[in-house]
Amino acid sequence: MVKGLYTAYTGMVEEQRRLDVLSNNLANSDTVGYKKEGTVNQAFRNMLAIKIKDTGTYMVNMGVGDVRLGDKVGETYTDYSQGSFEVTDVQSDVALAGKGFFAVSHANNDGTTAIRYTRDGAFTVDVNGYLRTSDGDYVLNRAGAMNSANNPGNYVRVNPLRDYTISTNGDIYQDNVVIGNIGVVDFENYDFLSKTSDNLYIPVEGATIIPSEAEFEQGMLEASNVNVIDEMVNMITIQRAYETGQKMIQTEDSTLEQAANNVGRV
Repeated sequence: MVKGLYTAYTGMVEEQRRLDVLSNNLANSDTVGYKKEGTVNQAFRNMLAIKIKDTGTYMVNMGVGDVRLGDKVGETYTDYSQGSFEVTDVQSDVALAGKGFFAVSHANNDGTTAIRYTRDGAFTVDVNGYLRTSDGDYVLNRAGAMNSANNPGNYVRVNPLRDYTISTNGDIYQDNVVIGNIGVVDFENYDFLSKTSDNLYIPVEGATIIPSEAEFEQGMLEASNVNVIDEMVNMITIQRAYETGQKMIQTEDSTLEQAANNVGRV
């Protein structure tokens, strides 16, 4: 394979992947608690090109310079930096200031439930008083979150007919009495978290739950940490890099055509 074609191809594949990630960020720029993603890449290790079967240097392979083998597709990572706060004045809306995740009882497609984690604090209170996410998942209290105890006894519940307040440590007050709390936990290493398509996080093998020091802000929501202007600028950069790869392939194709049709013609 002509190395120039391969180099241009691998570069275009990487730019396509970057565009996919960027497009997903833009699509979720208004998603509550969304954490943007990024990509990393690197060049393949340079290889030393040598002369072979050169009678001028018998039995000695002479180096003629380094050859670059193109771009190596890297990994996708998540940026967990804090998003800005938006005031809603809705008493069931909660934002987290600091590191940590709400623990929720998520219903899977097969009807089973499992604990998932989210930064989306756009909660509602159902007719039975249970605090639930916008997707209907039950919010767990402190004991359920720390002990990974996914059972109805650890669902957060209030009196739906009365107002309530949430303190900065997550305690819920009604009539000046603590009636419950909201569970928030953190993880020792975020590399052991996997993001799902519905803005939830799943701990993988090796994840360690630790207490969170985040503070609760009632009546607020954490916006996504996506900067739309930066993403649009990056999109233009990606488009230009992709077009450069296309031009490289067109140039290589033209050179090969000349070599095949004209070189050596008598």
